Amino acid sequence: MSISAILPAFNEERTLPHTLESLRKVSDIREIIVVDDGSQDGTYRIARELADHVIALPGNCGKGEAMKQGYQAAKGEILVFLDSDLGQTASLAYELIQPVQLGSADMSIAIFPPAQKKSGFGLVKGLARTGIKKLTGFQPVSPLSGQRALTRQAADAVQQWNVRFGIEVGMTIDVLRAGLRIVETPISFSHRESGRDLAGFIHRGRQMVDVGRMLKKKWSVP
Repeated sequence: MSISAILPAFNEERTLPHTLESLRKVSDIREIIVVDDGSQDGTYRIARELADHVIALPGNCGKGEAMKQGYQAAKGEILVFLDSDLGQTASLAYELIQPVQLGSADMSIAIFPPAQKKSGFGLVKGLARTGIKKLTGFQPVSPLSGQRALTRQAADAVQQWNVRFGIEVGMTIDVLRAGLRIVETPISFSHRESGRDLAGFIHRGRQMVDVGRMLKKKWSVP
């Protein structure tokens, strides 16, 4: 089965080169797409040099919309969504792809190793985990993980994409409601971790709002 990797990117000029170079080591991936979500640095230039296809959004449209644009442009039968800051660990994407390739799951989600530093208080993750459990019966370990491999059928089941940081929660609920299978896989990915500083709290606040909005939408549509 052909595989497309899709990377939404916003101001990732420092980490994107290492991520793309490492991703090239995954021989099964035939297409790498970077969606530049209104970056103001050299992200677009780097992506043009190292990716197979680059989509430039007109402004910062949000992670969900960036993923949607990549999904619509991708040619692969298996789609792999990855964050742009995985660096050298992006080569571990083969571990994420394997359950879908083998037919044991319609979507696989990466479980990251424990964080190296204190970040938030787990409120966003707790909200996401509880909401998914109540709506589907499935209790995820990593409800917010953006590292996901899924079949085209699973991607087609996603109802709303333009939901910014609520995309992973919505994706999980929609795939399960379609009667498809999800597995979570521990993978030694590493990425930039937000801390307990102002920027970190602002980011998690936005996540909380987006996740809450997504759960409200899903609650009203059984």
